[in-house]
Amino acid sequence: MKANILVVDDEADVRGAVALVLKSRGDYRVAEAESGAALKRAFAGDQPDVVLLDLKLADATGLDLLPQIKKQWPETEVIMLTAFATYDVAVEATKRGAFHFLDKPFNNEVLLVHVERALEHRQAAEERHKLREELIAAGGIPAIFKSQAMRTVVATVEKFAASDAAILITGETGTGKEVIADAIHRFSQRAKGPIIKVNCAALPRELIESELFGSKKGAYTGAHQDREGLFRQAESGTLLLDEISEMPVDTQSKLLRVLQDKEVRPVGGQTSYKLDCRLLASTNRKPEEAIRDGKLREDLFHRISQITVHLPPLRERREDILPLANAFLKFFAAQANKNIASFTAAAVERLNAFDWPGNVRQLQNEVQRAVLLCESKLVDAPDLSVSTAATDVDRTGETSFTLLEGVERNAIIQMLKETSGNKLETAKRLGIGRQTLYNKIKAYGIEV
Repeated sequence: MKANILVVDDEADVRGAVALVLKSRGDYRVAEAESGAALKRAFAGDQPDVVLLDLKLADATGLDLLPQIKKQWPETEVIMLTAFATYDVAVEATKRGAFHFLDKPFNNEVLLVHVERALEHRQAAEERHKLREELIAAGGIPAIFKSQAMRTVVATVEKFAASDAAILITGETGTGKEVIADAIHRFSQRAKGPIIKVNCAALPRELIESELFGSKKGAYTGAHQDREGLFRQAESGTLLLDEISEMPVDTQSKLLRVLQDKEVRPVGGQTSYKLDCRLLASTNRKPEEAIRDGKLREDLFHRISQITVHLPPLRERREDILPLANAFLKFFAAQANKNIASFTAAAVERLNAFDWPGNVRQLQNEVQRAVLLCESKLVDAPDLSVSTAATDVDRTGETSFTLLEGVERNAIIQMLKETSGNKLETAKRLGIGRQTLYNKIKAYGIEV
């Protein structure tokens, strides 16, 4: 497919010479404009791929026309041409969106090289834009997998998503439980309704029932208005109760009653409302251990786990590491508007060797960080912060962390012990926000 080049110069011999070189040495269609006015008339036509713009025209300056070109044709690359080049002018042209700056008279080979580079830059920008649009349309980064374990998970999701069966999603922190919940909702008959997500570990104990079931004005101190509640917000859609084993046991008993009766009554209210939402739940604990430890009611477990989907940790499905890393790389490179193609062999080796204690979430964060640091077309091993060797497991069976992470993790554990597990007080003493504490507890796999 021929590229379209527009040459804007008030000297006819210059326009002719440039057009001749382009047509004879490349697969280009060349149009000409002899003035700023002619350029503006061209705005009504097709968008060119590259504009070769003279700095000084009889009726305008290239610097003034440049922003107009970029506004009218955002994807078009502009190469400035001038016999009056100065450093300041070149900097200003770049600031206004010029791809490159060529001095007159210029060598024909140099001209062709820069036109080709401009076309490559434009094509790369188009591909990044297209990728961004595809990812946005798909609702974010798609689930990427090659392992048989994840094939089984997806087969289960496809089989039961269309029903209204309650599904419990289990797996370590960061394995992608929320991604699976999104997929279940998207493939269900309730896809046009909302999906409401709540982290049970992040809700203050004294407010969790009001958040879930709603409340009436004056039902408790601080209840200054009616609260609808998450169950009713999820009407015609899906409600995900994330980390359900962190929900207070007395609230679990009330939740069980709501699910059995299929109706919810706001705290302090006299009227019950019929439920019309699908329930999904997730936990990073093993259900049998949570039941044994008194963290999860057994009768509630049976109610919320008509179907159970378990996500294995990333270290047990290493064949998924590189496909996931590549998907994250494409997403974050497009987001950062960077032309990063892939990983070097050394980077791939390091990614595959690491045990990923934070699972897919840690891999995602690592790739995002590497994209921001990378200054070439390939992410190399030095761009990665993970160690060269697989993560060791210590004598207690806990995954090891970096030295700094280990210090932070131990400090959180010690403070939780001193406050008898009071997360709000722990956050205050550590000088961090409550949500930050919850996030770190999850990331470090701390059992409270």
